Amino acid sequence: MECYNCGAQLAADSRCRQCGADVRVYRKILMASNGLYNIGLDQANVRDLSGAVESLKKSLKLNKMNIDARNLLGLVYYEMGETVAALSEWVISKNYQGQGNVAGQYLNEIQNNPSRLDTINQTIKKYNQALIYCRQDSRDLAIIQLKKVLSLNPKLVKGHQLLALLYMEDGKYDQANKALRYAAKIDENNTTTLRYQKEIKNKLKESGSKKAKKDDLISFQSGNDTVIMPAQFKDNSAWQTILNIVIGVALGIAITMFLLLPNIRQQSKSEENEGIKAANETISKKDQSISALEIQVNDLTNQVKEAKDASQAVESKFGSYEALISAYASYLAEDMDAAGEALGRVKPEDIGENITPAFHDVSAKVNEKYLAVMYQEGYNAYSKGDYQSAAEKLAKVVERDEAYQNGNAIYYLAQSHRRNNNMPDALIYYQKVLEKYPGTERARVAQSYVDANGGSQGQQDGNQSPQDNGQGQQDGQQQSQQGDGQQQDGQQQSQQGDGQQDNGQPEGEQ
Repeated sequence: MECYNCGAQLAADSRCRQCGADVRVYRKILMASNGLYNIGLDQANVRDLSGAVESLKKSLKLNKMNIDARNLLGLVYYEMGETVAALSEWVISKNYQGQGNVAGQYLNEIQNNPSRLDTINQTIKKYNQALIYCRQDSRDLAIIQLKKVLSLNPKLVKGHQLLALLYMEDGKYDQANKALRYAAKIDENNTTTLRYQKEIKNKLKESGSKKAKKDDLISFQSGNDTVIMPAQFKDNSAWQTILNIVIGVALGIAITMFLLLPNIRQQSKSEENEGIKAANETISKKDQSISALEIQVNDLTNQVKEAKDASQAVESKFGSYEALISAYASYLAEDMDAAGEALGRVKPEDIGENITPAFHDVSAKVNEKYLAVMYQEGYNAYSKGDYQSAAEKLAKVVERDEAYQNGNAIYYLAQSHRRNNNMPDALIYYQKVLEKYPGTERARVAQSYVDANGGSQGQQDGNQSPQDNGQGQQDGQQQSQQGDGQQQDGQQQSQQGDGQQDNGQPEGEQ
């Protein structure tokens, strides 16, 4: 006996000599577990298997590492036909004690026998199917299924009990009693078996009470002899003789049929089994054919998917090449708007390595001219007061290059949105001006609009300018050139300077 705390061997003392743990209660628990194991062993020897199961379960409840009790419980389960429960107990026992454990031999004997494992699986499936038939009230099918189960596993006590219960439901008490006798041979004191037998006995008493026979015999003494004779004696007439002959012939035919009928039934049963076997083989072949066809369908589906993906990739490449050719053609025709649109549809990953240099060359040329044209058209529209068109043109420029013309494109895009009463979008681009070009005149103007619309609900075009700082610009279009402070008369485009002014108004004016 080992200490539960340190694992040292225990002596007769009440405490462990190594760690000092109190082992009195522990010792009593182990002794109780061993005592229950001994009781279970005695019950198993007299074939009280259900009682042995209960005793061994209690023993394991007190000491789950009682290897002898667990192995014996597995043997009892195996003897009762419950192979799965037996295997479970032996596997647990093997995990607790790997070396020198007889459970390993039990497991090897079953696992190394494939036919036995297959029989166990078939038994479980058929028993579960019988239970399903019982729930569906298909007792005939359940009885047939249980007979198959018991032919595979004659020791399954639960199978005999369920078969007896089905016979009792059908009023076939003799057959039920026969099934219970098989169960009692395996587990003599099973309470379920005994309860069913008692119920059958009561039913037979109710329906099979014997009627008292009429005493139709008389006896008398003749000297030292006792003579017994019928109370009434009649001589058989001719018609009674004929009747007796007919009855004798009928009995002879009945006896003959009784002797031949088992052979006929056996032959019919053999033919039925052959038919079932052939049907099962046909079903197995069909299942294999279906599985093979499913594999072929999956392969074909994958091939179709791969072909579809390849087709889509080819279509994508074809579209990119077509867009590249269209962009170059539009570029040669000086239709920069169409060239830029077509170039935007080109996917660089679809262009081959041989075409990539040409693509970058065309892209650079088209982008350069496209941006210049779009910017000029946008600025011209802005100068003419067509702020909607200006916003559309300049948005295309900013989408490609936010820093185009040193930020003039994004600045005039913000101004176009503001002039077009689209202050939310204008504020977005004013903010970008502040982030990319701080300290410039454009940033100062952008800051004024951001402050005005962020803190005081914004102001509309034509109202007083939010930047009353004494600049005092006059009407007339003036633009600064490259930040050198020079101004020119008329309408001029600002190229890289700070403090741009839009059409006819100072930049500080809304």
